[in-house]
Amino acid sequence: MKTPDEKTLKRVFGYSFASIHDNYVTKVERKGHTRDEVDTVIGWLTGYDDAGLQQAIDDGRTLEEFFAQAPAMNSHADLITGIICGVRVEEIEQPLMQKIRYMDKLVDEVAKGKKMTSILRQPKP
Repeated sequence: MKTPDEKTLKRVFGYSFASIHDNYVTKVERKGHTRDEVDTVIGWLTGYDDAGLQQAIDDGRTLEEFFAQAPAMNSHADLITGIICGVRVEEIEQPLMQKIRYMDKLVDEVAKGKKMTSILRQPKP
């Protein structure tokens, strides 16, 4: 997979989490879903609780800062597979971009109405 150039990566990493979160909420609400569902999947991925997510929104941190300060990335995040923006998330080589695309993928699944038990991946016994 072609890695985006440094200028593109810097631009994406500099987006505010608040603006991305707002876009996610708007997207899922158009499809009949809720902010709580968005926050649930982001919390599952990053370890942020509701207060931590609200703080990240309020303090204007960038996506780079959001992930750098994540309490605990989910150890099962590597179970997230599929295509987002034409790219297989499991093949993304840049670690931060992969985390961002994992988040995008989870929110897309909320918008598509997948069951939360499927979205919040767990290893098979």
